[in-house]
Amino acid sequence: MIARTMAATLREQARRYPVVTLTGPRQSGKTTLARQAFPDLAYANLEDPGQRAYALNDPREFLGAHPGGLIIDEAQRAPELFSYIQVLVDQDDVPGRFILTGSHDFLLMKSIRQSLAGRAAVLRLLPLSLAELHGRDPLDLDQLGRALPVGTPPSTTIPDLLEALIAGGYPRLHDKAIPPADWLANYVRTYVERDVAEVLRVGDLEAFGRFLGLCAGRNAQLLNLASLADDCGISQPTARSWLSVLEASYLVKLLRPHHRNFSKRLIKRPKLYFLDTGLLCYLLRIRSADELRTHALRGAVFESLVFAELVKNRFNRGLEPDLHFWRDSSGKEIDFVLDRGQELVPIEAKSALTIAEDALAWLGRWQELAGQAGGPAALIYGGEACQRRSAAMVYSWNVL
Repeated sequence: MIARTMAATLREQARRYPVVTLTGPRQSGKTTLARQAFPDLAYANLEDPGQRAYALNDPREFLGAHPGGLIIDEAQRAPELFSYIQVLVDQDDVPGRFILTGSHDFLLMKSIRQSLAGRAAVLRLLPLSLAELHGRDPLDLDQLGRALPVGTPPSTTIPDLLEALIAGGYPRLHDKAIPPADWLANYVRTYVERDVAEVLRVGDLEAFGRFLGLCAGRNAQLLNLASLADDCGISQPTARSWLSVLEASYLVKLLRPHHRNFSKRLIKRPKLYFLDTGLLCYLLRIRSADELRTHALRGAVFESLVFAELVKNRFNRGLEPDLHFWRDSSGKEIDFVLDRGQELVPIEAKSALTIAEDALAWLGRWQELAGQAGGPAALIYGGEACQRRSAAMVYSWNVL
């Protein structure tokens, strides 16, 4: 069983709040994490029709039968429960009394905002990070761009970057050693036929499948909703609605441009990223490391890996990512900007196995433009060595 970095954060929040909500994409390991972190709590899965009927028909008895605490899996299946949970925690504010998990963030968060605001901590669990797969601590983002990691990472079960990109991070792939293409085919089919059809009442599943593929082809690019809708043969409102479901399901995330105005002609559209490179490669019909090695979108897939790892690093600590990108109208761009409040950390992601000198030079020039010459900066690349360079700290992808 692979240890999850978020376990400590989950237990910490359960010592502070009567309700802790754990959300994220299907099959990211939410149930396993909750049951491992709280082995003494009772467990109820609302995917089970019998359990769901019990919860809906007699919510007081369902909740009252477990005074020592309860893990409720797929809690969004019974939104009526949230009002009863509110009454119970208002009467007896015992920390860690209810642990709720759910895969439909928009349904779950709507119920929390209506009934449990101020009473519930919300954590988001994404698929396995590289640190979790390697059995080590994640990179300290508070030191990113200022210091290199101490020592070298232990030998990894995923020694090759391209294999790591193809596999992605869904736990079952690694726990059961399932070929990525086989498992992801079933994952996409289940997601399209069940989740999307259920939430959006999509009548044309083929069109939605085409929409998923078109989104994958636009990974790490500026989002042009009109072009996306036209290419898919749907209206812009439909494209916006479908994209919102992908984002609420934590399959994709929109990265917003940084708001500080170093130039009056900055790009204002977001960029689109998939949060799992295995799923991304599957949708791009890349089935092997050899195919990815020479694929035109290899750099975009690597950029998605770096973005996802940065997001996981923050989510696993219960924090917001605080990530943006920077791009002006001439096309000059910084892949990611980590906002640490008092300082900005520009981050470039390059899939090449050698260090890109032009990228290092651009990081230095951007720091001058931002008014923080000599400040922290980071280049993350596809090679193995970490180096201290004059313009930036250079990190191997393998230490994220």
